[in-house]
Amino acid sequence: MPSSVMPTSRQGGGHPSSAAVSAVGLRKSYGDKTVLDGIDLRIPAGSVFALLGPNGAGKTTAVKILSTLITADAGDLHVGGHDLATDPQAVRATIGVTGQFSAVDGLITGEENMLLMADLHHLSKREGRRVTAELLERFDLVEAAKKPASTYSGGMKRRLDIAMTLVGNPRIIFLDEPTTGLDPRSRHNMWGIIRELVSGGVTVFL
Repeated sequence: MPSSVMPTSRQGGGHPSSAAVSAVGLRKSYGDKTVLDGIDLRIPAGSVFALLGPNGAGKTTAVKILSTLITADAGDLHVGGHDLATDPQAVRATIGVTGQFSAVDGLITGEENMLLMADLHHLSKREGRRVTAELLERFDLVEAAKKPASTYSGGMKRRLDIAMTLVGNPRIIFLDEPTTGLDPRSRHNMWGIIRELVSGGVTVFL
């Protein structure tokens, strides 16, 4: 494992015997530049796992590989019990991804962003509305639901971003720097949301 990337984990609920994410010998190069040089990971289900390191250490590359956005050069990789190389579609059905930068569409309301995600997950209109209402309440966004997302504060956009990720009820969530740009109170609220997810058995990869 490169010294610049440091994994740490904290066990929450769930079963330590079942790995939500496992990687053996994960490698990735771009031309002659090696970005990931034989990383091994084993992340128990229902835990928080933090991949730490300076800019350029390969953290985002690792997340992109494990969330099926790019392919590895080598490694035996399993996410949610599915082989990343042979069954990426099953992996995608198991995970949620919140990137470093907000995926919220500022031109439509918070509620419309949520309903759009429900459509993308092929939920029925009725189910989509139920899930949307439930998540807007859970993330304290009911009052702002009918307002354009462009009017939201940084903390509200981040909460909406994670709420959108949860529409498909993922068991494993990848959060790339979830508190970037947030003020101390919003950061505190975000960690509260993450703790809540883990207590519900979700695996969170930071």
